[in-house]
Parts: sequence; structure tokens; C-alpha cells
Amino acid sequence: MSNHRIINQLEKLIEIGIALSSKVETEQLLEMILFGAKSITGADGGTLYSIQENSIRMEMVHSTSLNLWLGGTSNQPIKLPEIPLYNADGSPNLANIVSYSYHKKTTVNIVDVYDNSQFDFSGPKKFDQLNNYRSKSFLSVPLNNHENDTIGVLQLINAIDETTGQSIGFDQVAHRFTEALASQAAIVLTKQHLIDDLEMMFESMIHLVATAIDDKSPYTGGHCRRVPELTMMLAEAAHKTDTGYLKDFTMTDADRYELKIAGWLHDCGKITTPEYVVDKATKLETIFDRLDLVETRFEVLKRDAKIKMLEQTLANPAESETFAAHYQAEIKQQEEDFAFIKRSNTGGEFMKTEDKERIFAIAEGSWQLGDEILPTLSKNEVENLIIERGTLTAAERQIINHHIVATIAMLNKINFPKHLRRVPEYAGGHHEKMDGKGYPNGLTREQMSIQARVMAIADIFEALTASDRPYKSGKKLSQALAILEKMKDDQHVDPDLYNAFIEHKVYLSYAKRFLAPNQIDVD
Repeated sequence: MSNHRIINQLEKLIEIGIALSSKVETEQLLEMILFGAKSITGADGGTLYSIQENSIRMEMVHSTSLNLWLGGTSNQPIKLPEIPLYNADGSPNLANIVSYSYHKKTTVNIVDVYDNSQFDFSGPKKFDQLNNYRSKSFLSVPLNNHENDTIGVLQLINAIDETTGQSIGFDQVAHRFTEALASQAAIVLTKQHLIDDLEMMFESMIHLVATAIDDKSPYTGGHCRRVPELTMMLAEAAHKTDTGYLKDFTMTDADRYELKIAGWLHDCGKITTPEYVVDKATKLETIFDRLDLVETRFEVLKRDAKIKMLEQTLANPAESETFAAHYQAEIKQQEEDFAFIKRSNTGGEFMKTEDKERIFAIAEGSWQLGDEILPTLSKNEVENLIIERGTLTAAERQIINHHIVATIAMLNKINFPKHLRRVPEYAGGHHEKMDGKGYPNGLTREQMSIQARVMAIADIFEALTASDRPYKSGKKLSQALAILEKMKDDQHVDPDLYNAFIEHKVYLSYAKRFLAPNQIDVD
């Protein structure tokens, strides 16, 4: 063999090694290994095998002369059976060349399979008959990683003489170069498997946190799973938009992955939020709904009114009808007052001024507990009952709002890799508003990334339509869209992203997947 050919093969090996280190997709790595080995050795065909629990599976098959390409990016499935690693009695299968390479961790170089009796070549011979082919030389090389674990087997078929074009055996130079490639490939594949495993573990931890937050309260179940889905749907709509400033917005697969991770982590700070605030279904609820305590007071008031009426009647029977009428009027007023309190205890979108004044008036009444005279409603109960929107007081709202501060603080403590560095910014911006009146940092539209603005719309729309909140039912699609449009007009959400949300009917795609049929009242 000429020095020129050896140098050429060495250059190819170096080029392949450099290229292998730059690939990130396992499928691409496998294809580069197979085609690189064929190129170095001049082989006509090759097969790359992966190791399963008890068998060896073909992942890719290629033959130049037969124009055959199975597995990998060919989208052509491999229908050939897997090769067992062990015999029926549990002993190692040493009859097949690839399983022999696996168990012995050694390269097997066969000059002509038809002159070999050590291995079972019935499979290749049957293949030859079906395809008018002549299998001759085989080179089977195990892919042993740094821990000497065999993670795959590379098999090359029929080295081709450059001069005659005939099938020849694999020489020692091709043998050694293929082993060098296999060793490097095993390291690269192991590194890729470790990266894949770390990513899977990272995503599992993220899902664990999100699930823990959702499971923490029956009223937020699904929020941390739905927001990432809606975020990605709107981001894809923005990616497809070819008008306005969004025409320059594009996403790579890495960008999508980063945004998806941010979506899953956008509420991780809620893990610090007390359940009694998250779960506050009524205005008077703390650990329990204090409406029952208020009702007890009104029952005491009615009892005392009855006792008073009976005592007055005994003292002055002639005025019994007057006392009874006064008693009935008092009971009616108490029942009406409690019914009003009960209605006020339910969170709503707005509370009238006159309703607040009635709560104050009721609170001015009193009831007797032993020798102590107490107000009908305590100061804290009044504070809760006059809440205008929802069920949270200003202090409780601050506790809820703190979750985004906690989210940002938690995410900033994570040493994210380069391709995930913007996760804290994306996740931490979903409560900001375009006019700078959001929280926690009062950012304006220009200070926020498009991805953070996308997440803000996703979080709002999910909250509007969610049917698992303690203080409200899920809004119909038309209602949610009307509110979102007003928020756009009030400069709370990005107008261009809102337009993409509407034009690409992201709302409808989301609704069909996540909303109840009775909520979908527009198309």
C-alpha cells in the first residue's frame, strides 16, 4: 500500500474525528460513523449495530453497489431480526460475528465468508441469493467506550480494490484505522448519551417541580403544564408571521427548547407560596371558610332576639303581638344580612360601593359572647368581604405576586448552560406589561424579549380560560378574547403578538385541546 493512500486515509480519519465532535444529534453521529468508516476503508457496505438488553439491533445499513440505505435518515425501516446475545441455555452467542465481537471485545477480520467455518454466515448468504450479491470480506469492530463497555458494533462488508474494483480483504491499515475510528466514535457516542441522559434528567426535574406546584393545590392543577403548551403555540405563530417587526423573528430548534424550558419553569417560585393563599376560594377563607363562624353569630343573634321577645311577652302579655312583629322583622333583617354576606363572600370581578357600605353597616352591629360584647364582623372580616376583585386582600395579593420574585431568584441561582442562559429572563417576564406597569421590574415592551412577551399572553389567556380556579369558573372563548383585546388596547400585552394570536387562531387550537366544549363559542 502506498504512503499516499495511508496519508489520505489518515486525513480522512482526522476530518471525521473533527466532524464527530461537532455533531449533537445521535442519529447524525451514527451516520457519520458508518459513512466515515466506509470512506476510510473503501468498503462497499456497512452496518451499525446498537446493543440492547439481550440482543444486537441493526440501526443503519448501507450498500453502495446495491444502492441500499435503511435506517437513520433514510426513513426506510430495517425489518431484519435482532441478533441474540445469548443462547437458549444462557451461554454467550459466539456463532455470529457481531455478537462474538461484543462478547470478546475484539475486532474480527474475515477475508472470505464462504471459506470460513467459525461463524454462522447463513444470514449474509441468504441475503446474497435474494439480492444477487457476493458477500466476501467482513470487518467487525466493537465500539468500546472509556469504561471498556461495548455500546455498539460496526461491521464493514467487502473492501473494494481501487484499481480492479473487485472485492478484497481488509488490510491491516484499514483494520487499524477502523479501530481508531471506532474508539473515537464510542467516546463521542458515550458523551452524547451522557448529554442526552443529563437533558432527560434535567427535564424530569423540571416536570417534577411543575407537577409539585400543580399538585400543591387542586385549583392550579394543570397550569404549569398548559402555559408551556400555549407559549410554544404562540411562539410558532410569531415565527410564521411575515409582517411587522415579527417578520424578523425566527426560532431554531435550540431557541424552541430554551423557550419550552422557560415555560415549564415560569411559576417555579410558587413552590414558596402558602397553600392558604393559593387555595383561597372565598374571601373569608383562611385555613377554613370563616363564613361558618359568621353564621353562628347570626344564629346567636336570632336566639337572643327570641329570648328577648319571650321575656318582653311574659312581662307585658298585652303587647305580645307588637313584640312578635318586631321579632319577625329583626329575624328577617338578620337573615337578609347574612344572605348578603354569603353572596359577598364569593369572589367576583367588581364590588359596588353601596355593597361595601352595607358591609360596614352590618359590622357596626354587635353580639354577646358571655359577658363580652363583640362586633358582628371583625375588622379583618370586613377587610376581606369588601375585596373588589377575586378573593385576595392587598397583602395576600403581594404574597401571590412574590412568586415571580422567587422564580427569578431561584432561576438566577441555576448555572444554566449557554443555550439556556435566557431562561430566567423569559420566565421572569410573564407578569410585566408593555406600558411598564407590570411587576416585578416594571419593564416596558422595548425592554422585554419577544419570548417573554409571548409568555405573558400565554399566562393571561390560560388564567382567563382555566376552569380550575377557586374563585371563578373558566370564561368562554369569546369572553377571554374580549378581555385580551382590551388588555392589548390598554398596552398591557404586545399588540403584534396579539394579532398573531388571532390571525393564526392560536386561541382555537388551544381551546380544542384544553377547554371544555361549552367554553368554545367562537371559531
